[in-house]
Amino acid sequence: QVQLVESGGGLVQAGGSLRLSCAASGRTFSSYGMGWFRQAPGKEREFVAGITWNGGSTYYRDSVKGRFTISRDNAKNTVYLQMNSLKPEDTSGYYCAAFKSGSYYYTKSRVDYWGQGTQVTVSS
Repeated sequence: QVQLVESGGGLVQAGGSLRLSCAASGRTFSSYGMGWFRQAPGKEREFVAGITWNGGSTYYRDSVKGRFTISRDNAKNTVYLQMNSLKPEDTSGYYCAAFKSGSYYYTKSRVDYWGQGTQVTVSS
């Protein structure tokens, strides 16, 4: 069992930056693939970024490529999402996700554990 706790959300002006953190409990974190999803009101939860268990591979949805960076520190049981050049359309609840397989997937159905989410609001 893994528990995920996100932090770092908040209100920021367009063009600004935020860094989200997701702290995981348990000794198996380093073997899990990790990801970030987001969900705006009235919309489906969507994949944002993913990283393999060893950080060797990452992937981003097209709309955040070049602006967001996912990384992990297995010694600290933490995964990060650095978000730069934020836009109002990035406004969402952001959710950390863990995948037992060690890889990452774009679909919600493949997520094994979810965090509770942290809100990011970007003002224009």
